[in-house]
Amino acid sequence: MDRRTKSGAGPQLEVDLRRAAQMIFLTGVRAANAYHAVNAHLRLEGQTLVAGRQRYPMETIENVFVLGAGKASAVMAAAVERLLGKHVTGGLINVKYGHTAPVKRIELNECGHPVPDAAGVAGARRIMDIARRAGENDLVICLISGGASALLPAPAPPITLEEKQQVTRLLLACGATIHEINAVRKHLSEVKGGQLARLAYPARVLSLLLSDVIGDPLDVIGSGPTAPDASTFADALAVLDKYGLRERLPAPVRERLERGAAGKIPETPKADDPVFQRTQNLIVGNNRTAVDAAAKIARVFGFRPLVLSTMIEGETREVARVHAAIVREILASGRPARPPVCLISGGETTVTLRGNGLGGRNQEFVLAAAIELAGLPDVVVLSGGTDGTDGPTDAAGAIADGATLARAERIGLDARRMLAENDSYHFFEPLGDLIKTGPTNTNVMDLRLLLVGKPD
Repeated sequence: MDRRTKSGAGPQLEVDLRRAAQMIFLTGVRAANAYHAVNAHLRLEGQTLVAGRQRYPMETIENVFVLGAGKASAVMAAAVERLLGKHVTGGLINVKYGHTAPVKRIELNECGHPVPDAAGVAGARRIMDIARRAGENDLVICLISGGASALLPAPAPPITLEEKQQVTRLLLACGATIHEINAVRKHLSEVKGGQLARLAYPARVLSLLLSDVIGDPLDVIGSGPTAPDASTFADALAVLDKYGLRERLPAPVRERLERGAAGKIPETPKADDPVFQRTQNLIVGNNRTAVDAAAKIARVFGFRPLVLSTMIEGETREVARVHAAIVREILASGRPARPPVCLISGGETTVTLRGNGLGGRNQEFVLAAAIELAGLPDVVVLSGGTDGTDGPTDAAGAIADGATLARAERIGLDARRMLAENDSYHFFEPLGDLIKTGPTNTNVMDLRLLLVGKPD
């Protein structure tokens, strides 16, 4: 955590509220730790592996292969390896560069995120090969956490990695939701949308999912490599048409989607496919885990916790204005709660890129909120990604208070101009207000906090 606080940050009250916000955020993040999440849902009873309501007698299983992808999947692999020990035959996990953990029997392959790279493709091909080798008496444990969509790239020929990278960039820049992005990704892939489960069939598949998607839909988390796919080629085309992207696509991408929509390419497996009779998908953690822990510790700090929602989505700066309006209502009327209050929300917003600056949705949220809350006393806003990463930056998010804009103006920073340029990182960096945690061993979307008033 980057706890630098400038001497001109305001009265001691603001510093105390800032520290409280940081501690509440960190508590929420730690509660969603992926290692603990796996241990809470997976256990050995004698020689029987118990996963949720399913039981797997180990004496009937010849090999256990551990596969998967995601920012937190290395830690999940470490938990599985510690639990099962020599039962693990081997496996491979694609992880984001730097997001590793100590493992012995499972190989970790570091690769690119959010834009897939050649290392990711090579790892995905090896994962597919292992899945194909699994037999009827084998168990494939699939570990999926946030980032798995980009970290498990297997472009369907003749689509190249570069063409898939171009599509990913277009979708990220236009403000498409994760549901929309994944509908496209699944239909350009050989592994997403239930196709990894199809490759592993007739082996049994146990998929442990750390959800970074609103509502925890199985087919959207990591683009659902082991879940029935509810989307179609036609849905993918509809997303691209919605954002005016169809004509900007590489020709092989457009041709594949159009051929699929015309019924000339087999669809991804649906719910009635027999492969899913031997597949269990188990959610081991989600955004609610972090939000509930934040609410609990906020009460310990003396705040009235008020959880707005764990399903917040939409344009980041607009969501920030709504949150700021609730703060102003609390100060003006004591509704919906009297200070001291800790407003908490989760979910994942989107940023439509309009400028050429540097930042992420959490930093942009805090900057937009700080503009609306400028001059208000006893108010702090913090927003951070639970995975420790916000956009293409080294920060998880940012923190601000009612005096932030005044401090920024004194050193020549124009908040409104920098918001228009999507340059929130360079706004908060000289103020010392970036939140830096490094990899956190989890990924359950974002955690936003607004502290209003001083506890007694």
